[in-house]
Amino acid sequence: MEKTKLWNFVTVDEAVGRTESMQPTTDSFWLDRPVFVTGCTGTLGSWLTIALVDAGAAVTGLVRDEVPFSHLRQSGYQDRIRVVHGDVTDYNLLERVLNEYEINTVFHLAAQTIVPIANRAPLSTFETNIRGTWSLLEAARRAPETARVVVASSDKAYGIHEELPYTEEAALQGCHPYDVSKACADRIAQAYAITYGLPVAVTRCANLYGGGDLNWSRLIPGTIRCVIRGNPPIIRSDGTLVRDYLYIPDAVAAYLKLAERMESPEVAGEAFNFGMDNPKSVMEVVQAIIEVSDQPTLEPRVLGEAKNEIQAQYLDSSRARRLLDWKPQYSLKQGLRETLSWYREFLD
Repeated sequence: MEKTKLWNFVTVDEAVGRTESMQPTTDSFWLDRPVFVTGCTGTLGSWLTIALVDAGAAVTGLVRDEVPFSHLRQSGYQDRIRVVHGDVTDYNLLERVLNEYEINTVFHLAAQTIVPIANRAPLSTFETNIRGTWSLLEAARRAPETARVVVASSDKAYGIHEELPYTEEAALQGCHPYDVSKACADRIAQAYAITYGLPVAVTRCANLYGGGDLNWSRLIPGTIRCVIRGNPPIIRSDGTLVRDYLYIPDAVAAYLKLAERMESPEVAGEAFNFGMDNPKSVMEVVQAIIEVSDQPTLEPRVLGEAKNEIQAQYLDSSRARRLLDWKPQYSLKQGLRETLSWYREFLD
């Protein structure tokens, strides 16, 4: 009998004995539920869409540009959802989709997510990340069937704080283009919850990593590609920047649990941090990737060229643990080992 896949590369046989809670959710909640995912071909969007399809949801995905090597397309799951082509800033399109397909649940992930691009081209980042959010929320406000909206913010929205880790009560004071765009989207979502009673919740995730991220300028995919090819990894910063890193299957479980608990007054209208609560320096992450690879003698090249980067950012996820009964199931090394396997197969 052929083994069933969980999230497209962990088999059931591999998962049994590690943890039962790796299953993203109970199928009964999502079975036949109409779900709309913006940014469905992005890295997180691909994994989330796959999990929703596997749980029996009726998924509609918004696609702006075709991404032939996206994890969603490579997995074959893009052929198992309804695809709507268009831009997240197109209000009329969003209103049509939510009403025509009687969407019950929205996961709003569409965004320009690359910090150097945001610094180089802030207008397109502001357009997508801010206007796209208010357009989606206004359409959801006017759609009678839409019962829950989960909006992706980021730990970058917090900006620079002397006191760490960030709790959800910390001020959103991002000052660079990407950080500001996420802080604006975050506050707009909360404004719709407070002013109109729209059932919205906000996620603020640590740095996400996992198979399917083809933005090679990012630390983990870029380092893994170098290691697989036997080249010294490149560190754009000085290696001392501190971040928290969350494996995407754990983030998927967080998004699904958050949506499932939206009817609780402690959840609707609130923001939630999701992270490992175990920050690492850039150099530590690079060394961890080298350790799980078969290239233990590689030495990273430190360029020290990164600009507009906050020295330390990491989260306190205790609210999610307490109210959502969520916690990460993967250690950093487990996640990196599986991510490395995904890229080996992809680059082969």
